[in-house]
Amino acid sequence: MTLRSIVRAVSLRQAKAALMAAAVTIGAANAANAAGDPARGATLYQGCGDCHSIDANDVGPMHKGVVGRLAGTAAGYSYSPALKASKIVWTEQNLDKWLSGPDTMVPGTKMFYEVPDAKDRADIIAFLKQNAK
Repeated sequence: MTLRSIVRAVSLRQAKAALMAAAVTIGAANAANAAGDPARGATLYQGCGDCHSIDANDVGPMHKGVVGRLAGTAAGYSYSPALKASKIVWTEQNLDKWLSGPDTMVPGTKMFYEVPDAKDRADIIAFLKQNAK
């Protein structure tokens, strides 16, 4: 083995180790962001209160039991035909998509408000998971 081949082998191992460490760090950061902060979500949810509440229908449907619920099925709320026909289940992933662009996800829906920041969406969803049971 030549000195050049030894240097290449060491450099490749170091590069692989650095890439693996970076992947672990990025993965941990994404997992932390995806989990969301329900306390911060409670504060952000106050902005949703113009149309929604946890326990009662208003301009928008109540959020009690929203996580895991089939879209368009909260008792006593008059949904758009588009949302009633959507067959969406409100998983964390679907809520994230919904909050980033409701009319993009379900054209013809009544909801127009968007939450552009991914961290804000994650925090609101964490709040809903914890408090809208």
